[in-house]
Amino acid sequence: MIEINNLSKSYGKNEVLSGISAHIKKGEIFAIVGHSGAGKSTLLRCINGLEDYQDGSLKVFDKEISQLNEQGLRELRKDIGMIFQHFALMSRKTVFDNIAMPLRVWGYDEKAIKIRVDELLELIGLKDKSRNYPSQLSGGQKQRVAIARALALSPKILLSDEATSALDPNTTKQILSLLKEINERLGITIVLVTHEMEVVKNIANRAILLEQGLITNSGSIVELFLNPNKNMKNFLGEEEILPNTGVNIKIFFPPNVAMHSIITNMARELDIDFNIVWGKLEKLGGSVLGSLVINVEPKYELKVEEFIKNSGALYEIIKESK
Repeated sequence: MIEINNLSKSYGKNEVLSGISAHIKKGEIFAIVGHSGAGKSTLLRCINGLEDYQDGSLKVFDKEISQLNEQGLRELRKDIGMIFQHFALMSRKTVFDNIAMPLRVWGYDEKAIKIRVDELLELIGLKDKSRNYPSQLSGGQKQRVAIARALALSPKILLSDEATSALDPNTTKQILSLLKEINERLGITIVLVTHEMEVVKNIANRAILLEQGLITNSGSIVELFLNPNKNMKNFLGEEEILPNTGVNIKIFFPPNVAMHSIITNMARELDIDFNIVWGKLEKLGGSVLGSLVINVEPKYELKVEEFIKNSGALYEIIKESK
């Protein structure tokens, strides 16, 4: 649906995207992740033609964005909705009129507009707020209206540029739940730009990590978080404090074994003592993943390795504190 190949973008001599390649599939939730200034929003704006690019290829619906004229871009954007961090609602128009705005721009008659807006108000749970103004709404309600407006023309793709970063954690969860429902019910492809890892963990299927305009990591959410490499650990701000003696073994529990009693069984079957240094279980989308660091005496290392191999878990030996 969206094909990006070796894409580069510069502002003068400042290259903000360098050799970006990604394939975003129809119907998935895809995250573009990175710190501020990494190039995330620039890449998103290239997708709907709000930014141009100098090199490479970016195709949406098999159309090369750089080759579209003004009318071609207008037609493309009809199929691409966009939501923003600060809502971008028209303060002097009601909720109903904000959602109706794209439909009126495209010349829909008022009867069709009312039917469509009422459908969207039902979807976002704000049917009783149709005559309210943005100033009368909470932040979460404003973002719901912005989402409904982005859906007004029944787009095939929804772009989200830091749509939850201005919201409190509880409201963020509600908005993410709504986006997931939209994806599942309507089959809309969603591309999220975010620096919030909880957003990615909650609803994304796949992600890329950008650093200074370069992709440093890419893959499924399970792959990225199950065994994060140095780049991901730096981005997540994870610091592993480990014992300096013995052998530190980091065990990763994929979804199919995350709830198994592997550690208890290992202690019982091998009849050895070991220290649990730290561990966690977390939900990534519909999957539960776990990781655990144990510390064992060197003489037990091979036994423990063999047991873990046969358990279905993954592991990494860390012999020195990092």
